[in-house]
Amino acid sequence: MRTPGTTDPGLPTGAVARLFGVSPTTVRSWERRYGIGPADQEPGRHRRWHAGDVAVLETMCRLTSRGLPPGEAARIALAGPDRPDPSPPADPLPPADPLPPFLPDGERSAGRGLTRAALRLDAPEVARVLGEAVRSLGTVRAWTEVMAPALRAAGRRWAADGEQYVEVEHLLSWQVSAVLRSTALHPTVPVLPGPPVLLAAMPGEQHSLPLEAVAAGAAERGLPLRMLGAAVPARALLDAQRRIGPSAVLLWSQTPQTAEHRLVRLVAEAAWGQRGARTGSVVLTAGPGWGPTGPAAASAVPRSLTAALDLATRAVTR
Repeated sequence: MRTPGTTDPGLPTGAVARLFGVSPTTVRSWERRYGIGPADQEPGRHRRWHAGDVAVLETMCRLTSRGLPPGEAARIALAGPDRPDPSPPADPLPPADPLPPFLPDGERSAGRGLTRAALRLDAPEVARVLGEAVRSLGTVRAWTEVMAPALRAAGRRWAADGEQYVEVEHLLSWQVSAVLRSTALHPTVPVLPGPPVLLAAMPGEQHSLPLEAVAAGAAERGLPLRMLGAAVPARALLDAQRRIGPSAVLLWSQTPQTAEHRLVRLVAEAAWGQRGARTGSVVLTAGPGWGPTGPAAASAVPRSLTAALDLATRAVTR
């Protein structure tokens, strides 16, 4: 609303919609249903949003992005700044499809507020939700209950609508990667002694977020690690293994096209040290690309983030 005596010209609906990353249709729907709109509407003129109106809409967008139903968010926004924001509600995603490999079974909280913030391209809110999830839940639960479901929801929207939602998935992936890398690079517990765990995606495999989740979880356990990331050429992988002598090598494959069983065998056969006391790496293969049983040369095929971390911990401390 406009304060008497000011010269605030106000903004049109399209401009305030762009300001908060929502569609003009959504803003008009909120105005029609809940009264979230310009307080001063002169007959025969386009609606103009003044500072007070914009502040109400900003609160509405923030609350809905955190998962609050629009009706309740509107009541709080219209009540003014003296009414405190509520805690985000428990709002689990209906189990529309089964958990993919590498996600622990069990209860999920899908983080609908995270998905809504990503759809609005609200990067600060996405970062806030992700950071709070890691701080309150730890990496394993944050990945399983918040990050992975939101990434899958964005991926389903992209698959259903062509390129319309690719910007949402890219923004969300970048933010997830940022919080996982921050956790991995700033461990809060002492690093255990012993050969590190080597993390790498197979040659041609561009998916590395699950590996970053492993790295973050390993840092929380104090495991030493080396991250090589996506699309590691076979020669570079084998050279790195020989140079650092890792206790375990975890190889990620998202699709059967990148699951090179021969390379797994070469990693498993690699050994170093003096004759009679040579040693090698525990080889873990993770990801849906390996199929239900995994390659014969692998030491184990972890089907969850917790299982991968448990196996890596045993390899480091053996």
